[in-house]
Amino acid sequence: MVKRYIMIKRLASSFKPHKAGLGRVLGDLERLVMDVLWNRGEVTGREVLEDIEKERILAFTTILTVMDRLLKKGLIKRKKRGGIFVYAPSISRDDFVKQVSEEVLQGILDISASSAASSFVDILYRTSPDEMDRLSRLIEERKKAVSR
Repeated sequence: MVKRYIMIKRLASSFKPHKAGLGRVLGDLERLVMDVLWNRGEVTGREVLEDIEKERILAFTTILTVMDRLLKKGLIKRKKRGGIFVYAPSISRDDFVKQVSEEVLQGILDISASSAASSFVDILYRTSPDEMDRLSRLIEERKKAVSR
């Protein structure tokens, strides 16, 4: 758990706001590989390559290099099955997104909590008014939990 926290903290510190989606914290190929793993569960390197080749052509060694990087970062795990390595995500997509989001938001709040909160509400209102209601409910739930 501590290793995963450090890995998430490191990924969040390399946040790239100009990229889209998970590309903001993962490289393009890392994101493609993680998408395959999150969608399929346990797969071999060859199966990852076959899925990714639907979008772009890459060498098998490139995929294995990316998977090795993800393994070192603690995002995936591998085991040997019948002489072949099988890979699986070590964290779910939802948990990954939640942990990275919390880390990035904490970094922003450390700069200026009041400005960050105000900007967050303004952006949320512009992009997803329905989420404003959800946010209001979450705030009320947290207030009730604290007052108990």
